[in-house]
Amino acid sequence: MNCQEISGNWVYLPRKKIIGIIHFLGGAFVATVPQISYRDILEQITREGYAVIATPFVNTFNHFTIAREVLNGFETVVERLKRTNMLTQGYLPIYGLGHSMGCKLHLLIGSLYEVERAGNILISFNNFPASQAVPFLEQFNISPVFGVEFAPSPLETEKIIVDNYNTRRNLLIKFDQDNLDQTNMLNHLLQNRFPDLTTVRKLVGNHLTPLNQTIQWKTGEFYTPLDAIGQWFNQGMSQNVNQLKRELLTWLNPMSAF
Repeated sequence: MNCQEISGNWVYLPRKKIIGIIHFLGGAFVATVPQISYRDILEQITREGYAVIATPFVNTFNHFTIAREVLNGFETVVERLKRTNMLTQGYLPIYGLGHSMGCKLHLLIGSLYEVERAGNILISFNNFPASQAVPFLEQFNISPVFGVEFAPSPLETEKIIVDNYNTRRNLLIKFDQDNLDQTNMLNHLLQNRFPDLTTVRKLVGNHLTPLNQTIQWKTGEFYTPLDAIGQWFNQGMSQNVNQLKRELLTWLNPMSAF
């Protein structure tokens, strides 16, 4: 597989025939280095024949601006890949894939701009106001800022989705130990628009599960209790990530399950 930086985006191209394009947007504060934070998942999707364009962004309070900028970045890369014949000039389905704040950005893109998407995969969606984003910020040792609100605000975001969101097919993924997740609320909004095309999957894991990497635990010359604990811990984490990968790929291509 070929991974390279193009116009500030990280682009993964499969060695086999490309069957679709994925636009990936990560969560706040880890989205600046998606090629590192989400490497395992992005590489697995690429191996299945999808060209992945991961657009980094720096989080600010103006999510309108970020959505416009990441869309511009994505479209610039697609055009460049087509001009250089790295992508076919024919039709390829485009899917949005977002985690946490990346979900909100894909929802804004699908509501405010005329984009064609075969579907969106939204993992661990949350839409907290700035003053309540404390648990998420604390995980990254960042002090919350009070008295400032995101644009659009949570209520404004909900209204934008209800009135304008135009991506019909959606997969929503939530984790059983994720106290930051608001997927149920998002599902309610989307069910009102596309009741037969919105699917929810609940998996084992937490808000940071998509960031986990599959690590091969190597034992020393002698097998020790520490090796047993390490392998057990790694196996549990790997199972969660692998289950997430299977859900993504099955939804993208149902025939891959057979």
